[in-house]
Amino acid sequence: MNSKPIRNSLIAATGVAAMVALSACGAAETGSKGSDGKEITLAQPNWAGAEANIAVAKKLLEDELDVKVEVKQMNEAAAFKALDGGQAEALLEDWHGNPNEIKEFVDEKKSVVSGGNLGVKGHIGWYVPKYYVDKNPDITDWKNLNKHAKDFETSESGGKGQFIGADPEYSQHDKGIIENLKLDFTHVPSGSEAAQQKEIERLYKAKKPFLTYWWTPQLLQNQIDLVEVKLPEFTEGCNEPVEKADCGYPQVDLEKFLNAEFAKGGSDAAEFLKNFEWSNADQDKVVTLMKVDKLSPDAAAEKWINDNKATWEKWLPKK
Repeated sequence: MNSKPIRNSLIAATGVAAMVALSACGAAETGSKGSDGKEITLAQPNWAGAEANIAVAKKLLEDELDVKVEVKQMNEAAAFKALDGGQAEALLEDWHGNPNEIKEFVDEKKSVVSGGNLGVKGHIGWYVPKYYVDKNPDITDWKNLNKHAKDFETSESGGKGQFIGADPEYSQHDKGIIENLKLDFTHVPSGSEAAQQKEIERLYKAKKPFLTYWWTPQLLQNQIDLVEVKLPEFTEGCNEPVEKADCGYPQVDLEKFLNAEFAKGGSDAAEFLKNFEWSNADQDKVVTLMKVDKLSPDAAAEKWINDNKATWEKWLPKK
């Protein structure tokens, strides 16, 4: 799961001009330049699964439906704003970590609509390595974390256990969990998925204890043996606001979201994206081709497409 936004610095005059232009547009503000489905923009959060979705969707849209596809990397919150403003037509993987954006753009403005489930089931959790669990089996219950906190202490954790946090832009409420469950741990953000994975792999190779935010599906789970720590059960609203969160994470049916005008436009591209639905195993296969076999996203998508015609043919609009 995981995302990185596009950050641009604009001079003040440009910003003012843009605001004037948007004001002049009125109702067109939430329109979609790709509403006819001939040229569309897909918002891509920067984790491997999202990259796999985009790689396959882009190649099929271009090769089978003659749609010109642009990909823009941005986090989920930025993607909802782009969908609202018509700067993007679709977000293919949302982890339901942005309730404010859902409320504003989906429920209230109705400028963004659900495109249906992606088919992939996701879960975020806290994980420790199995070799530590083998020696300390009670660590899998959060109530025993403080008992073992000293084992996780590092030079960065200020005398407490270190919790390896995710990229700050990922869906998370770990600081709230640590604070509200009174855990003797310090949240130390890793900065990026790549940096976090590198640190996990380093510690795992050295057989050292670590406690980390992680998620499935993610290729790392196929390479190292992690065990989830049971946190208090997620209930609706228990993580809102995140500062008061006192629960774990839910199982999530990952969802697609579309610009409303694009979704209602009746184009082949919109119908295809609504139909796009695959499994954890499908996504994992493309991620493996990219990250383990080192194929380019386009080459990985092509190989999966060649091997799975019966799956993707169902996504094509009926003629």
